[in-house]
Amino acid sequence: MNKKSRKFIIVRAILLGLAVVAIAFVTTWNLYHKEEAKKDALRRIRERGYLIALTDKNTLNYFISRGAPMGYQLDLIQSFGKFLGVPVKIIASNDLSRLNYLLEYNAADIIALNLPLTSEGKKLVRFSDPIGETRLVLVQRKGKESGNSNSAAVKILKDFPPDTVYLRANPFMTSLYHSFLKKTGKKAILKEVADISEDELIMQVSSGRIRFALIQENVAMVYHRNYPNLDISVLAFPMFKYSWGIGLHSDSLRKKVNEWLKEEKKSGDLKHTYLSYFQNNRINGYFRSDYFSVNGNKLSPFDEAIRIHSKLIMWDWRLVASLIYQESNFQTGLVSAQRASGLMQLLPETAVKFGIDSVATPAKQIAGGVKYLRFIDKLLPEEITNPVERVYFVLATYNVGIGRVLAARQKAEKYGRNKNLWNRHVDYYLLHRSKKDPVGKPDSAEIYPIDYKTEGFVDDVVSRYYHYRNLIK
Repeated sequence: MNKKSRKFIIVRAILLGLAVVAIAFVTTWNLYHKEEAKKDALRRIRERGYLIALTDKNTLNYFISRGAPMGYQLDLIQSFGKFLGVPVKIIASNDLSRLNYLLEYNAADIIALNLPLTSEGKKLVRFSDPIGETRLVLVQRKGKESGNSNSAAVKILKDFPPDTVYLRANPFMTSLYHSFLKKTGKKAILKEVADISEDELIMQVSSGRIRFALIQENVAMVYHRNYPNLDISVLAFPMFKYSWGIGLHSDSLRKKVNEWLKEEKKSGDLKHTYLSYFQNNRINGYFRSDYFSVNGNKLSPFDEAIRIHSKLIMWDWRLVASLIYQESNFQTGLVSAQRASGLMQLLPETAVKFGIDSVATPAKQIAGGVKYLRFIDKLLPEEITNPVERVYFVLATYNVGIGRVLAARQKAEKYGRNKNLWNRHVDYYLLHRSKKDPVGKPDSAEIYPIDYKTEGFVDDVVSRYYHYRNLIK
């Protein structure tokens, strides 16, 4: 054997060895991720410290009205979060395939939507016990449209004309859509649209932009009260049950959801939450409000001033808006028992220091409040370098004062926690203080009296800000 042949054999052997190592590595890597995917879902939530829920954006499930985050699914998922004892973060999208993708790859824990219990859905998620039931209806305009004798409303599906029916792209409802198609003698042309809400489809039917849409009946009934020119009488699919969706790899979270549902049904809270959105006339008032997230991007009459003055502290204007809502609900004339006043509820001595008097306009109140936020930021130690953590410390100081926050930092350091982290570190030493021994070690102490307001203040402002980010561009 010549040198060239020997060299070729050696190189081939090396390449073969590398290939074997690479295959082994890939196999091990895939097995690792499969095992990670199977990791107990509850343990993953506990380690992370919060629940990640997926839902969509519309008039019923998740929206903002006059600065307040609201919605049927939001109320339910927050109730479940309290049941688990963890806060909730929401990821919202009207693209249901994207939501399912996020759940499949463990970027979220649960899909909080009315998902029909279908065979195709069981391949995608583990369903919780049923939350409710509804039907699928054809949404169309009443009577004949101007001058078109072929546009009379459809009364029975077998007489359906060769026309397009718009519906949300929904991997959980494929069999329901196909059943409707068969009932029309396959004359309907199904047009699936992604990243669109049922609100938008119904409004497009009402305005005449499209002729037909398939919508869940309980949703269509809410909109029918606001759009009386709609006909929702034609049944597209009979009664079906709907549930939430949990990842396929772990059953622990599904069991907890079912425990919570059992309690909600027994107490009547589930029914009450449903009626407060699906059979409440106040929903109609939201449609006519300028400060309704489905209609646009306004939070308050002061949005422009908040945008302008937020630049002074380099904060997202929606974060400042959330702080203002926390302090005053966007009401200009409020005066607290401690004499704090205005949109940003500044004490008289603070207001004067930052150029606010009794006749200051809302814009001047906002400008003064933001100057005070910047002043606080400069007071805080530079070693709090993480910008998110720094926001937490500024908000806490705005609420309870620099002295208490700095004292809590010292105590956190003394007892082995990180004085530059807020959640579960410095905030712990503000909230856990004994009445008898406020400066003593607090680990076994009761929570400080209820008037010690930092409990929930920072979390409320930040949580609302994330809702604003989800729903206000």
